[in-house]
Amino acid sequence: METVDCVVVGAGVIGLAVTRALAQAGREVIVLEAEAATGTQISSRNSEVIHAGIYYPRGSLMARLCVAGRRRLYPYCAGHGVPHRRCGKLIVATSDREAELVDGIAARAEANGVEAMQVLTAAEARTLEPNLSCTAALLSPATGIIDSHALMLALQADAETAGAVIALRSPVEGGQVGGGRIEVAVGGAAAMRLGCRTLVNAAGLHAPALAGRLAGFPKHHVPAAYFAKGSYFTLSGRAPFSRLIYPVPEPGGLGVHLTLDLAGQARFGPDVEWVERLEYRVDPARGERFYAAVRRYWPGLRDGALQPGHAGIRPKLAPPGAPEQDFLLQGPAVHGVPGVVNLFGIESPGLTACLALADAVRELASG
Repeated sequence: METVDCVVVGAGVIGLAVTRALAQAGREVIVLEAEAATGTQISSRNSEVIHAGIYYPRGSLMARLCVAGRRRLYPYCAGHGVPHRRCGKLIVATSDREAELVDGIAARAEANGVEAMQVLTAAEARTLEPNLSCTAALLSPATGIIDSHALMLALQADAETAGAVIALRSPVEGGQVGGGRIEVAVGGAAAMRLGCRTLVNAAGLHAPALAGRLAGFPKHHVPAAYFAKGSYFTLSGRAPFSRLIYPVPEPGGLGVHLTLDLAGQARFGPDVEWVERLEYRVDPARGERFYAAVRRYWPGLRDGALQPGHAGIRPKLAPPGAPEQDFLLQGPAVHGVPGVVNLFGIESPGLTACLALADAVRELASG
């Protein structure tokens, strides 16, 4: 049986960032990825927003790692030639009741360490975005957009330069942990068993299932897995906005918001449904409900302008209606198995937080 110091399972943006951090710390790392390419699921099916860290509960991992990760991500992108733009975001109220909530959102953002938030009157917001309709707004200058695929290529290049190896088409089918050893069963064309000192489970949507297949891992530390599918619709033609536009959050989500890609293409979403299997088709009929939601802040949206775009699926650790989850980073101090680190429920703002998340995992893996 071959052995290696560290095995990372999953070559999405989080797995690649973790691999980079471990390899640059001098660890020998191999990444096992089931698909034929890196980042084919969560990492390539998101809104590509660099989040400021506004909405998350104070002190949560999401809040702390989002802010820390975002502060590192902008200079990382600038230094590695990763296309990005600090375009800013407006959170808009479209009624007097929503306008009363803006100060509270600003206070939460300030408590999380988000810089330079500005409460705007309706007139001030329209000065920035003349096509906007609102009663008040909150400006987040720290929000931006990024080319997620270019980011993954940069992380991969850093990791490989530091000596890491990425093995594609190498699904981890199970393994054995405990008793002073870690072994994983690798499938694919070159099936084998691989021993390691450290195992990082960064398998995204499949992380709970993988942990459940590790013989010797305590099953009461494997969370239930739920999947929330979000469908996005694209706008035909260019949107007359230069910033992202989000409505004041509603119970259960952030509402139908407008995001932009680096080419200026506008996307609206998400329309969330809870699903039991990974399927990414966008139902054109779901777009009909978007029009009324978008016209609350952009009355100029014309009939027939929305077309099916893409869908993404987020890993959830709690069912619909349960309190919002936090990231779950689970090391030996929690589950008692030396050398095993699990990353569960790493959804948005995971991309923004990836560099800070990677450092946190490196620390857990060094114990």
